[in-house]
Amino acid sequence: MTLKLRSLSAVVAFAFMAAPLAAVHAKELKIALSSEPTSADPHYHKQTANDALSAHVFESLINRDADMKLIPGLAMSWKNIDPLTWQLDLRKGVKFSNGEPFTSKDVLFTICRTLNNKTNITASYTQASKAFADVQTPDEHTVILKTKQPFPLLPAELARQLPIVWNGIVPHDKLVFDPDNGCGVKGEWPSNTEFNSGKNAIGTGPYLMKSYVPGTAIELARNDSYWGDKPEWETVKLLPVPNAGARMTGLLAGDYDVIENPAARDLPRLESNPQFGFTSKPSTRLIFFQLDAGRAESPFVKAPDGKNPLQDVRVRKALNMAVDRKAISERIMTGMATPTTQYMPADMFGALPEDPVVKFDPEGAKKLLAEAGYPNGFELTISTTNNRYINDSQVSQAVAQYFSRIGVKTSVDAMPSSVYFPKRAKREFSVAIGGWPSETGEASALFSLWVASTDRPNGIGTSNYGGYSDPGFDKVFLEAFTTVDDTKRKAMLQESTRIALDGVPLIPLHFESTIWAYKKGLTYEGRRDQYTIAMSVKSAK
Repeated sequence: MTLKLRSLSAVVAFAFMAAPLAAVHAKELKIALSSEPTSADPHYHKQTANDALSAHVFESLINRDADMKLIPGLAMSWKNIDPLTWQLDLRKGVKFSNGEPFTSKDVLFTICRTLNNKTNITASYTQASKAFADVQTPDEHTVILKTKQPFPLLPAELARQLPIVWNGIVPHDKLVFDPDNGCGVKGEWPSNTEFNSGKNAIGTGPYLMKSYVPGTAIELARNDSYWGDKPEWETVKLLPVPNAGARMTGLLAGDYDVIENPAARDLPRLESNPQFGFTSKPSTRLIFFQLDAGRAESPFVKAPDGKNPLQDVRVRKALNMAVDRKAISERIMTGMATPTTQYMPADMFGALPEDPVVKFDPEGAKKLLAEAGYPNGFELTISTTNNRYINDSQVSQAVAQYFSRIGVKTSVDAMPSSVYFPKRAKREFSVAIGGWPSETGEASALFSLWVASTDRPNGIGTSNYGGYSDPGFDKVFLEAFTTVDDTKRKAMLQESTRIALDGVPLIPLHFESTIWAYKKGLTYEGRRDQYTIAMSVKSAK
């Protein structure tokens, strides 16, 4: 094993010094992804890799720039007419990739699909749609959205939850949508499979879906009838390469033009090599561990009294105190992460202006465990992905060691994200890794999905797999969620933050920084939302 490692090290070092650099091909762009999209369906499963793929083919009513500022998309403008009514003025002259014009009926179709296609749509995409009491289309370029209650975050939610697909999709030679009958349908709603095949991947975006082969590659072709600025690359290949070493080797060999998330240990060598460049961007993605606090029995907890210790807030606080965030950031993340003890970057709306002090205190953690009735600890398993977040399995191993040091004997079960996410959705874990970017720019997005008591009919708490419930938190947060006055809402969100941090439904760890590496002759504008999109890869001037 030692000889193999040395040989690989020598090969990589030689490649840095001597690998011939292939000229940047102006027509084709090859990008190595660290995490593979799970579907080409823009409403299937909300995760960064899926959303980034979707951004090539489909567009939202409202977009975000690289720093997550809201900017016009398919809607040129939007305004709040009254507390329950929003008007969107749609962009004219836009056509779908099949040549059909984009109209307000397509917005209605998309909303209806997220509400009714229960087999193929995950809960992440229903939250905004469930807020609507009525959707009106008075003309082809105007949409009136009426909400059930005040919804101040609607523009931000539209930017992250509603990629627009064509209302005339025709699976099985049947017209699916009946726009004159509310959300009525004449045939079957389009399935994930039909999007993955490219048959129903009909959007207004700058690229067309050419082919999608899971585990192999996604090929995109430039949409030359795109209404906006044409992307530089005629064809794009998105190749899943989950191993960081393989991504780096491929970049050095000229197999890839751009790679996601090179290992932080390779950055000094990239920085000193004029044949390559890299971009680092702090993100809003919180890495955390979700605790199964809502059940008397938990599948991967074994305690002497037969109970679930995670239901006791003292135990949750002990685990929170047991982790040395700074050490994880420095040693495992090589400084490419910002340690945190709260759920939002401090500069964002509703966050506390300074992180609350949670001292790394193993002895104090042991005392809390003893107070809770577990002086000799208990056993648990951390469930984690091994290919989704930066160094996810290594981070989980480190956290397991910290837990074990206070007497909580902890093991780690690492698995691919394709296996992990379905299991987590079924609540099969006791302590589960999670990652969530604040796409709306304020604390309410994470709270509404991950912390609030589960209320599926209203799209609240749909990712609260730990079953945490605090009526005091819910009261303050749900009022903030519908408060239009920014000053009042900010104060209530900060109070919600304090309550949630005291209850410890999640153990916050750090905010990831995202890195992209590329060959000479290219540039990449890093994005705070961590999207890798071909449109942002440019030839250096």
